[in-house]
Amino acid sequence: MNLRTVSLRRRVAVSVLLVLFLVLVALVISVDRTFAGQSSKDVDGVLVSSGNRAVEMLKNGRRPAEVVGALSKRNIHVTIDLPNGTKVGSVPDGGELESRVRNFGRNKITVYADTEVISQAQHRLRKLLLILGLGAIAVTGVLIVVVVRRALAPLDAMTSLAQAIAAGHRGGRLNPSRTDTELGRTAAAFDGMLDSLEGSEQRTRRFVADAAHELRTPITGVQAVAEALVQAPVDSPDRDQMSFLLVREARRAGRLVDDLLALAQLDAGYEMQRESVDLLALAEAEVARTRFVAPDFDIAAEGVPVAVVGDGQRLAQVLANLVDNARQATGPSGTVRIRVDLTGFTVSDNGPGVPEAERERIFDRLVRLDDARDRRSGGSGLGLAIARGVVRAHGGDLTCERSAEGAVFRVVLPAINPVAQPGLV
Repeated sequence: MNLRTVSLRRRVAVSVLLVLFLVLVALVISVDRTFAGQSSKDVDGVLVSSGNRAVEMLKNGRRPAEVVGALSKRNIHVTIDLPNGTKVGSVPDGGELESRVRNFGRNKITVYADTEVISQAQHRLRKLLLILGLGAIAVTGVLIVVVVRRALAPLDAMTSLAQAIAAGHRGGRLNPSRTDTELGRTAAAFDGMLDSLEGSEQRTRRFVADAAHELRTPITGVQAVAEALVQAPVDSPDRDQMSFLLVREARRAGRLVDDLLALAQLDAGYEMQRESVDLLALAEAEVARTRFVAPDFDIAAEGVPVAVVGDGQRLAQVLANLVDNARQATGPSGTVRIRVDLTGFTVSDNGPGVPEAERERIFDRLVRLDDARDRRSGGSGLGLAIARGVVRAHGGDLTCERSAEGAVFRVVLPAINPVAQPGLV
């Protein structure tokens, strides 16, 4: 999106002045035409009235000279052409004349009106409207600059706040008094964006600090064991034990780094492989893996063969994370069941369960409900966050559901189809 950053003040001022100019032009044209039309109508009325009066006077036996003398005034002139060719009255020279002719018997009555005065008045009116219009535009232009600057003051406040935040002054907000106006909605959205950005920044800082803390523990262990191993005599009986500790701490650090890399890839929009994956076959493979690690552990898979288009390795990682968490929560004598249906699959156990207040928090990064146990087992508190990220990357979701006994984790995946042939992967 490329936003045109023209001057809003200039655009508003020019737009208003242009509209005002067009309105004034239309007003001048309308007044001029109205004045001309009304003047013409008035002159025509006077000419017709004078002609009617001349006819009435002639009917009453008045002489043509008397009629002409009685009706001829400052701007009205009357002439009567007699049957013998004599013309009573005279036509004024010059000026703008408009005439009307009436016949009375064999007499021809002509009434003239001098419209020069009206034309001059119309010209003065045009000049006056033009001067007043230009003056009104000039005064309005000055007022618009002041009014627009005051009206757009909230935008200047937004700019100042954004610059202050960019300079490192966090916590400032616009706090609009009303959110049902254009500027109010913009200010509210601006504050919401700042809240989201600062919240994301705080979460990122906290995550980086927690990740550094998590990495410091195994790295410190690796460093301490390595130093002790270097200083120990070659024939020391503790060298094997120290080598074992060194490998364990190195693996722990490696798993944490792998988990952090997986989260970074998910946040960056890691492109998943797309293939047909049989969820029931995936669950049975996880059961086999768990029984290989813990032969006496009670775990089983059940359900119907269904296929989903997705990344088989990533989905297997999700299932392994859920099963490992369930196995650690229940202990060696626990029970874990994987059930596959047409919506996805669930992993349930008979352990202590997850408190209702923690069912969403456990998906946050570096969160452990049993910190000491997870540290001993090498857990980083990232497994559920990675699992939810992978499932959501597939267009589904991972949730912890309420259960009467133990914990139940449900994975919902879209576009699931029954497997037509057994063994489809």
